[in-house]
Amino acid sequence: MALIAQGFSVLYDDRLSTVWSAPNYCFRCGNVASVVEVSPDGRRHFNVFEASPDNASNGPSDQPLVRPTEYFL
Repeated sequence: MALIAQGFSVLYDDRLSTVWSAPNYCFRCGNVASVVEVSPDGRRHFNVFEASPDNASNGPSDQPLVRPTEYFL
């Protein structure tokens, strides 16, 4: 697997589209990401986006975990 810095790639005479959905991969690559929309007639639109701004912390939320109710156990 290769990182696609521009977020998407179209190959093989427009028969294969690859999207990279992890912007700024591993918090150090500086790449953009994309999501592809395919219309009913097969046309593609690539929505390209950058990583969101850094949070105050780089780890999980400081909020306590919510346990599932007994129903789901």
